[in-house]
Amino acid sequence: MAQAKKKKYLYEVDLMRVLFIGGVLLNHTTTAFKNNVSNGSGSELFLEATHLALHFTRMGFMFMTGLVLVLNYYNKEPHWFNFWKKRYISVGIPYVGWNAIMLWFATITAGVALNWSDYFKNLYDAIIHGNKYYMYYILVTFQLYLIFPLIVYMFKKFKNHHIAILVTSAIIQLLLVIGIKYWLPGVDRSSWWYLFRAYGMNVLVYQFYFIAGAFVAIHYDEVDRFIEKNHRVIGWSTLVLALGTVALFFGNLNILKLSMGATESIHQPYIFIYDTFMIVFVFWIGRQYAHAREKALPQWLDRIIKNMSKVSFGIYLVQTILLTLLYGILSFIKLPSIVTLLLLPVGYAFVLGGSFLISWFCYKVPPFGVLIGRPQWHLTKRKNKEVKDNVKNNKSIKQAVRE
Repeated sequence: MAQAKKKKYLYEVDLMRVLFIGGVLLNHTTTAFKNNVSNGSGSELFLEATHLALHFTRMGFMFMTGLVLVLNYYNKEPHWFNFWKKRYISVGIPYVGWNAIMLWFATITAGVALNWSDYFKNLYDAIIHGNKYYMYYILVTFQLYLIFPLIVYMFKKFKNHHIAILVTSAIIQLLLVIGIKYWLPGVDRSSWWYLFRAYGMNVLVYQFYFIAGAFVAIHYDEVDRFIEKNHRVIGWSTLVLALGTVALFFGNLNILKLSMGATESIHQPYIFIYDTFMIVFVFWIGRQYAHAREKALPQWLDRIIKNMSKVSFGIYLVQTILLTLLYGILSFIKLPSIVTLLLLPVGYAFVLGGSFLISWFCYKVPPFGVLIGRPQWHLTKRKNKEVKDNVKNNKSIKQAVRE
């Protein structure tokens, strides 16, 4: 009987997770520092002008979600009810749990007396809208889980037209962001359904990144060879596009006269192109890490990357705790703007390091793993198995004695 081929572990995925979650926290940390420098200062302008370059991280997370889901499920027998049950429980518990914890934490730190009636009302509102504590990603992921079988069916049905699927998806994405930037601001959306009114929560707005992740998962080796062959062009193009985000910032602000929110929106045609190149470049960096760890990569660095990757989802979930503390600390520090800006690496280390420690605690200490999508149920199963084995052995001993 032929043995099933063991699935190859993709170490590059570990580094990609770390880079994307690290970028997300850097993005949010720079926002905290921007809010605590003087209005009109050079430090504020620097943080605002460079902010768009960090926005690829959200789309990178969407890409990774599509990539990992397809890697895990594309070649399996489709048991979609089991898929939905597993995914909605493993992600739903952290979603509800951290919304509840963060709301309680925000209430306590604000010095407001806890009114349970208002608390549960606000909690319900946060859960159904996903608009607090950076939980929008999970709400989008819930929608992806729902339509994921259709994505798999599409790629299997049109198995000879995967490039056409990817190109069509890219064209749709480009048209979407053009419409969002140039048409949607003039439209009254007050009567629209929530997921269309708050389009940042809608899975369709991120459809290309999920489709791209699926495409890469299915054609992994071919994509890897293409990127390796063209990595210099991709790398230099990514650098030029990153620098171009600064020009985009000033063009939006001074030529198009957009608001600051619209100026720094992630839903722009240029950002779509930049994000795509950046994701591809990060993939290439991940592959170099996978090659390097086979040769001379320091073990301590490899261990850090592996451990951070394990709890990357947890880091995303708990970041609000550290960001809230950072906002509080910065509000008490009265320093010149340039000095505050120079403290950005310290603030980032505080947010990233603190988020990792909380997540690692949850990962290691039962039953808190359930809060970061890493439940320690295997420990319970192992214990039950040991009990059953002991009972079975005791019965065998008694039987032997009787005989």
